[in-house]
Amino acid sequence: MFAFIGIIAGVICVLLGFILHGGDAMVLYQPSEFIIIFGGAFGIFLGSNGTKVLKQTMKQTMGLLKPEPTKQQYIDLLKMLYQLFSVARKEGLLGLESHIENPEKSSIVSKYPSFLANHHAKSFFADTMKVVLTGAVGPHDLSEMMEVDLETAHEEESLPGESMQNVADAMPAMGIVAAVLGVIQTMAKIGGEASAIGMSVAVALVGTFLGVFVAYIVFGPISRALINRVRIDAQYLHCIRNALFSFARGESPITCVEFARRNIDPSVRPGFVELERAVKDKPAAA
Repeated sequence: MFAFIGIIAGVICVLLGFILHGGDAMVLYQPSEFIIIFGGAFGIFLGSNGTKVLKQTMKQTMGLLKPEPTKQQYIDLLKMLYQLFSVARKEGLLGLESHIENPEKSSIVSKYPSFLANHHAKSFFADTMKVVLTGAVGPHDLSEMMEVDLETAHEEESLPGESMQNVADAMPAMGIVAAVLGVIQTMAKIGGEASAIGMSVAVALVGTFLGVFVAYIVFGPISRALINRVRIDAQYLHCIRNALFSFARGESPITCVEFARRNIDPSVRPGFVELERAVKDKPAAA
């Protein structure tokens, strides 16, 4: 959400400064320049990435409106993991089967809607736990398997942010293209009225301004926000990964969630005492 707030604030401040300096904001409204800049941006993006990444980028960009995982969501995740691991410790791995096969109907997992809403995290956890339940994979092999899964997903999820950054890098050059086209038009008017030539030069400069403006005020911030959101989402998954790896090694439930807790950013990381109180608030239900 703050990415869009920042973009809006940047646009308003630049336009306000231009107007206070005595400029006419309507001079900046040049449809031909908008077509050149944004049409070029769309062509660069589509030609470089195709429709699959385009759809993924649109989805992730709209996802920026959703809030990032909060401390409470991490506490809920750790509580859920602790309760599931406690069931396995008391009843064995078979006690987890019903919770893993249908998480939505699980007496434990169903209490945590923030986890169920994260489809990637839910699938990653369920698929990995099914492998654990088979007993055919050792802890280190399981860790490598999870790492491959997360790296593959991370590469795909990173494409929109990287692609948007490529477009941002190209926009100043598109501004030069628009300016050159404007100069060509201006040269064709040499010998005409000075006011017409001046307006033509102004239109050409608007193209240069627009290319640089959207590069650093629009596409650049969106790119950085997309990359940062992918990192934050990956951290949630790595939190699950560390807990599962510790569980596969036979660690106690509290040790498993402590490994997971250490993976969380300090800004949203619950303290040890806070986590201990949270996970032991209620006994684990079967």
